[in-house]
Amino acid sequence: MNSYAQPVLRTVDLSEGLRIVERLLALADLSDLEVDFDARISSPHALSGVLALLPDADWWAEGERPGSSARGDDPAACLPVRLSCWSETPEAVEPFLRAVGDSPATVRWDFNAWPEAPEVGLGAGGTRGAFVTLCAHARDLELTEPVADYTVFVHVKQVEAERAPWLAAQVGLRVIGDLDMAPY
Repeated sequence: MNSYAQPVLRTVDLSEGLRIVERLLALADLSDLEVDFDARISSPHALSGVLALLPDADWWAEGERPGSSARGDDPAACLPVRLSCWSETPEAVEPFLRAVGDSPATVRWDFNAWPEAPEVGLGAGGTRGAFVTLCAHARDLELTEPVADYTVFVHVKQVEAERAPWLAAQVGLRVIGDLDMAPY
């Protein structure tokens, strides 16, 4: 079951985006906290930086071209590549964002649950709908629409859609876009 994501902040200031992520995470049950990374990388410099930080990341050539980490290929010879890494620690977030540079990327914090939202009639929100994503240099979670800013998304279960505006309000924001099914 996929989560549904709704944007709550768009900014050119990465530190502002990370502050909002921290404030949202402060509301959550962070047991079992993991961080997942995804990026579309075209630059050899960004690729080497990300692979130095995440040497076991999975990657594959974009489009119909062959090339992947599963085949043991040289990623630099396969650019542009899509790269993913799961179950990392929160301490890897800022080094990852520095390494990707201006490549489109997402950082997704995956945790146990959102808090109860009695004002909208919801109990604690469980795992399949409890994420926060920072999207860097792309407007969408699929990383297909390049931009020069950052977007913070809250993820909820579709049947608990009213949790997204409630979460935004808890950190002094409002939703700024549609609730859409997340790609993962």
